[in-house]
Amino acid sequence: MFAGIPLGDLAFLAVSLVLAGAATGLLAGVFGVGGGAVIVPVLYEVFRVIGVADEVRMPLAVGTSLAVIIPTSIRSFNAHRAKGLVDLSILKVWAVPVVLGVIVGSWIARYAPADLFKIIFVVVALISAIRLLFAADRWKFGEEMPGKPLMVAYGGFIGVLSALMGIGGGQLSSLFMTFYGRPIHQAVATSSGLGVLISIPGALGFIYAGWPKMDILPPLSLGYVSLIGMILFIPTSIWTAPIGARMAHRLSKRRLEVAFGVFLLFVASRFIWSLLH
Repeated sequence: MFAGIPLGDLAFLAVSLVLAGAATGLLAGVFGVGGGAVIVPVLYEVFRVIGVADEVRMPLAVGTSLAVIIPTSIRSFNAHRAKGLVDLSILKVWAVPVVLGVIVGSWIARYAPADLFKIIFVVVALISAIRLLFAADRWKFGEEMPGKPLMVAYGGFIGVLSALMGIGGGQLSSLFMTFYGRPIHQAVATSSGLGVLISIPGALGFIYAGWPKMDILPPLSLGYVSLIGMILFIPTSIWTAPIGARMAHRLSKRRLEVAFGVFLLFVASRFIWSLLH
């Protein structure tokens, strides 16, 4: 027994999180996402096995995901920026509304039922996957990015949903940018920068949101952030993020779209199964 967790469960937790951390880093680099779409379902299953209460299992997975995304997204963003594809002008417009959206999302998380997190995951992942797999370049709102008012509104929307999903905002912003004619490689690279803007206030917000539930959260938790999850996820995810970024720049546009679409379908299927059962 260590920190109230049986040694067998602790060993399972360690191995699962180390392997998932490596996969998370690769996906963060390849798809320009913080890796939350992998971290959240993996943590959800791990927390289920070690007996975390259903009431706090999903928000604990989301909050821990946001904390893990902090170093992963920084590493992924730096790797993409080195390739010269990051559009900093877009990130500057989104910076404030995204952070404000994260704060609102963290406040909602304090009172939201666990299934709300899963439903948001499914809806966003399915819409994104359908766009990538079947619409190719036909779904467009325009050839140029919209004006500042719409950009600000969308930034706030990204912030709220990203906080509730435990993601770095990459899949949402990538989808939006491709709607306005931006190449997928540039969309992925620019979106990687949102992980930095979302993950830090998001993790702090989920610590606040989970504070009233400390009595039923597992040992070594800080609000809705598992310190064990952070410690075991972060090293391998940081190591593999630049590898994923290099892979992304070697893939063709269509292959990157299909790969991302299939990945999102898998994530959506997992949470649909969870909601039904």
